[in-house]
Amino acid sequence: MKNFIGTYECKIDDKGRIKLPSSLVKQMEGFGGDSFVVKRSVFQACLEVYPMNGWEKLMEKINKLNRFQKKKADFIRQFTAGLKTVEPDNAGRLQISKDLTLYANLKKDIVITSAGELFEIWDKEDYEKTIATSAEEFALLAEEVMGDINFEDDEN
Repeated sequence: MKNFIGTYECKIDDKGRIKLPSSLVKQMEGFGGDSFVVKRSVFQACLEVYPMNGWEKLMEKINKLNRFQKKKADFIRQFTAGLKTVEPDNAGRLQISKDLTLYANLKKDIVITSAGELFEIWDKEDYEKTIATSAEEFALLAEEVMGDINFEDDEN
C-alpha cells in the first residue's frame, strides 16, 4: 500500500487553484492514473483527496451498505456530498470547486498534509489550531489509539 508523505504550505488563488509542490505531484503520479477525488472530511473542516483507485476500493465497501436502512442511506448521502473529481493541470495545479473551498474555509494560505493513502487540504490557521496540542496530550492519545496493537504480529 502506498502512502503520501509530507506537509506543505501552499497558496490557493481566487479561482480555487492550488499550485502543488513538485514533490507532491511526483507522489501523485505514483498512484496510477491522473484522477483524484476531493471530498469533505467527516470529522474536520478540511478536504480529503483520494487517488481514484483508493477511492474505488473504499466505495466498494460503502456500496455494500443496505440503502434500505435509513441511517445507512443518510450516511452514504452525507459521505459523498460535494464529491468532485480533479486532475492536476499541466502547471501542476488542482482546481478546487467553490463549494468545497467554502466548506473547508480555504483562504489564501493553506496546508496540504499527508494522511496515509490520501492527503488533506486545510486552511493554514485551522490546521495549526487542530494540531496544537501538548506533548503530554499527544502521548495520551497515542497510547489510547495505538497502545493495544501488537506490532510483532506484522513481522510474519
